[in-house]
Amino acid sequence: MTTIKLAIGSIFVGFAVLALKTFAYWMTGSVALLSDALESTVNVATAFAALIAIHVASKPADADHPYGHHKAEFFSAVLEGVMIIVAALLIFREAYGGMMTPQPLDAPIEGLLVNMAATLINGFWAWVLISRGRIQKSPALVADGRHLITDVFTSVGVAVGVLLAVATGWWILDPVLATLVAINILWSGSKIVKESLSGLMDEAVSEQTLNSIRDVIAAESAGAIEAHDLRTRHAGKATFIDFHLVVPSETTVFEAHEICDRIEHALTDMLEDTSVTIHVEPPHKTKHYGAIVFD
Repeated sequence: MTTIKLAIGSIFVGFAVLALKTFAYWMTGSVALLSDALESTVNVATAFAALIAIHVASKPADADHPYGHHKAEFFSAVLEGVMIIVAALLIFREAYGGMMTPQPLDAPIEGLLVNMAATLINGFWAWVLISRGRIQKSPALVADGRHLITDVFTSVGVAVGVLLAVATGWWILDPVLATLVAINILWSGSKIVKESLSGLMDEAVSEQTLNSIRDVIAAESAGAIEAHDLRTRHAGKATFIDFHLVVPSETTVFEAHEICDRIEHALTDMLEDTSVTIHVEPPHKTKHYGAIVFD
C-alpha cells in the first residue's frame, strides 16, 4: 500500500474512532472518556496534515527545490507532536474539572466496550502505519502511527480508571487516571517533536548506517588513495552523502570518473533514494586523520 493510500486510510480510521469514543462518552458521562475523545480529534487533524505532507514530499525536484520536497514530512511530524501536547493539556483541563466535582458514571461497562472497540481499531492501524512507514522511510506515517499508539495507551489507562471507579465507588479515580495518561501523552508528543526537529536540522544518519557507508566506500575505491570529509544527512526518504576522494596524480579524468561511478552505484544499491556527491582531489590533499585510507 502506498504512503498516500495509508494517509487517506488514517483519515477514515480517525473519523471512525472519534465517533465511537464520542458515543462512549455520551453513554457514560466519564471525564476520562471525554478526554480520550478529545485526543482522538487530534488524530483526525494530524491525519489530514500527514496526507498533505506526504503529497508535497512526493513531488519531484524542481527549479525552486533542486533537492526535492522530502522535508515536508518532517513538518507534519512536528505538527503531530505539537498537537499531541495540546491534546494532553486539554485532558489536564478536563481532569481538573472532574477532580473538583467527581460524578458517578452512567452505563460504564457498555461505554467501555464501545471505547475498547475503538482502541482495537487504533492499535491495529498504528501497527500498520509504523511498520509500513519504516519500510517506506516515511517520517509522517511513523509519527502518525506513534501518535495512535499514545491514543491506545490513553484508552487503556482510561479503561483502568473507569473500572476502578466502578469497583470502588471512588469516582475521583476517573479524572485522576486521565491525568496520569495525559502525562504519558505529553512525554510522547515532546519526543516526536524532538525527533522531527533533528531531521529539519539536517541530522546525520545513524552510526550504524554511517559505518556501512564507510565500508562500502572502502570496498569500492580501488585505484584511489583515501576518502575524507564524509558528511551525511537525511530528509524524509532521501539520504544525502558527500565526501572528498583523493586519487593518484597519474589518474585520468576518465579513470577517476569510473571510480566515482562504482562507489556511487554501490551506495545507491545499499540505500534507496540516496544522492551521492564526490569531490575528486590530488594526492597533496590527503589528510589521513579522520579519513578512510585505502590499501
